[in-house]
Amino acid sequence: MFNIIITGLVSLLTDISTEMVYPLIPLYLATLGAQPTTLGLIEGLAESSASLLKFFSGSISDQFRRRKPIVVLGYVGSTIGKFLLYISHGWHLVFAGRMIDRVGKGIRVAPRDALIADYSPSGARGKAFGIHRALDTLGATFGVVIAIAIVQHIGKNLNHSGYQRIFLISLFPALLGVLLLFWLKEAKKSLDSKKTPPPKISFQNLSPKLRNFLIVVGLFALGNSSNQFLLFRMQKVGWATVNILLLYLLYNLTYATLSYPAGRLADKIGKKKLLITGYIVYGLVYWGFTLMGKFNHLTLLPYLLFASYGVYSALTEGLEKALVAEIAPENQRASLIGLHATVTGTGLFLASLIAGGLWNIFGPNAPFWFGSALGITAALCLFLLL
Repeated sequence: MFNIIITGLVSLLTDISTEMVYPLIPLYLATLGAQPTTLGLIEGLAESSASLLKFFSGSISDQFRRRKPIVVLGYVGSTIGKFLLYISHGWHLVFAGRMIDRVGKGIRVAPRDALIADYSPSGARGKAFGIHRALDTLGATFGVVIAIAIVQHIGKNLNHSGYQRIFLISLFPALLGVLLLFWLKEAKKSLDSKKTPPPKISFQNLSPKLRNFLIVVGLFALGNSSNQFLLFRMQKVGWATVNILLLYLLYNLTYATLSYPAGRLADKIGKKKLLITGYIVYGLVYWGFTLMGKFNHLTLLPYLLFASYGVYSALTEGLEKALVAEIAPENQRASLIGLHATVTGTGLFLASLIAGGLWNIFGPNAPFWFGSALGITAALCLFLLL
């Protein structure tokens, strides 16, 4: 449990740093004159690059039976990415900062999640990943609160120097997280299994259950564009920066509160049921966003949607990884967690590009109709195929 808590605290600190800046990036880009297609390109390329690296870093971790050095390298990379945001004066450096930040995430996630799985009993992996997701998202909540406090202190005229101040402050918790990693220990089973290198992975050689699950995950990911489109949508219907941050705070509070109970519940009733529920909630939330232009007078609607989006995240994010870890052979665990991340990230890249294109061509509701339809379709496919 010690390593699970340490990885959770590191994620908490890193997410304080990340979520101080993440919800502000689409707003910052808007001040730089960027369009929805630019946002889609930046988020799509950044997240997909991260996800491709998750497979390779997971594979390297399995081959050499070392998790910690790769995890440390990934967190250092994310810290460097935030420094580039601090020195940015145009969208090109924002792009570079997001790329390096997400590449760092891509390097660390699979070996870190494999380390969590290595240290958790087979019947309690939902609980272990729930603890980690709860700490991770609690950090996200703190990060948004800090961002709100700084924005309130700066006032209504949030200009370039104001954004830079927030980006600079975000570096400190990121550095603390890197320092905390020195207390992280390798799992003994990873070190002991060095004599039996894992077989190479191909999609055809996966178990039917895992293959079907990855197909459904990939389908769902095509409609799961960057969360920043939700924030961008709220800006376009006239919400102030502080109010948008409050919505994002509500999302993170809901996500953090429900992640651990969702993990425990999944261990009791099965992960499939909760994942199907999560996909349905996602579809309903995205359908709800198509109403934003028509019902701007319903001020409670955005709060309901962002809270429900937190429910969706709690029911899916950690549980997808826990399910992969449960199905995967032990000596391929990091590789297959990385493969899952690659599938979701590739889908996110395409989804973000599609969302930006649909927004420009058909209007702001189009990407949300598309995401809603794929969310409901993925829930049905998961029910039938898994």
